[in-house]
Amino acid sequence: MTTTEAEVFVHHKGLCESDEVGAGTRVWAFAHVLPGAKVGRDCNICDGAFVETGAALGDRVTVKNGTLVFSGVTCEDEVFLGPNVLFTNDFRPRAAIRKGPDELVETVVRHGATLGAGTVVVCGVEIGRYAFAAAGSVVTRDVPPHAFVAGNPARQKGWVCECGARLDEVLHCAECLRDYTVSPDGNGLAEIA
Repeated sequence: MTTTEAEVFVHHKGLCESDEVGAGTRVWAFAHVLPGAKVGRDCNICDGAFVETGAALGDRVTVKNGTLVFSGVTCEDEVFLGPNVLFTNDFRPRAAIRKGPDELVETVVRHGATLGAGTVVVCGVEIGRYAFAAAGSVVTRDVPPHAFVAGNPARQKGWVCECGARLDEVLHCAECLRDYTVSPDGNGLAEIA
């Protein structure tokens, strides 16, 4: 992934300093992508968003207005980060103590997950494939694949389909007609073929 002017759109009031940005990505006004950030293809980084050195975004990731993605955060393909999502990367920050990248705590958001507006993600967690955190959630622990979580701290309230709709009690999606079962490992759901 190498940035070229023809492949990446950067608004004249946006700033993209990384040379690892995929084709088709758009960086809008007042957004800032630092050198060393990795951004995939066809991403949309909206007004006022910030992507720090050491952060990694997969392909087709949406980073809405005011969202802060700090070093050590990895978002896989097709992740949706709503407005004002905030990631942390240090359990014990102190202004007087400078920490290197190897001292920061990593966070992973798996393929297709959604973090609603104002979600705060405390470092060191993994948010599973197609999981969904409601607006205003404070995620303090791992979220299983397809889980719907809400609150402070975020607690599981149900399950969601790959399409984002809530699943009923038999793990059926009324919107796209997919059916799910609990994964063999007991961590999240798996689609029934």
